[in-house]
Amino acid sequence: MVEVEGRATRDKRPHSGWRALISALGGQRITYLLAGAMTAVVYYALLGLALLMAKNEVPYLFLLVVSHLVTVVIVYPWYRRVVFRASGEPWLTGYLRFYAVGVGFLAVSVVGVPILVEFVDMSIMVAQGVIIVASPPLSYAINKRWTFRDRGHV
Repeated sequence: MVEVEGRATRDKRPHSGWRALISALGGQRITYLLAGAMTAVVYYALLGLALLMAKNEVPYLFLLVVSHLVTVVIVYPWYRRVVFRASGEPWLTGYLRFYAVGVGFLAVSVVGVPILVEFVDMSIMVAQGVIIVASPPLSYAINKRWTFRDRGHV
């Protein structure tokens, strides 16, 4: 009998710790950070590959735009299903909102990357990295409150 009570007491402590850990890892901000990392990797891979293939024959700003467009198509389902768990709104409508937010950040890249490349003498990839690092907090807030908000409770 004492063994059962001791075991029950021991089992309560680890479960509460595991629940807290699982809750923290499953939190929206954590999944957003993971999605952001995934997005950066996909974007950098596409941009890097495009820059290598183009060999300075295609303007890098064009490659920024194309890489961005392809990245958004690839990562949108992850943001919709995993990060924000959106439902009820058509995919195309949600995608267009998501892309609209992305276009704002793309505009910052299209203006900021040339400034950093031409005047600060950074490489294209480093300049893009500087701009990307600055954008997640604002992007999270916009996507949470506008792109993926629950439209049933507006």
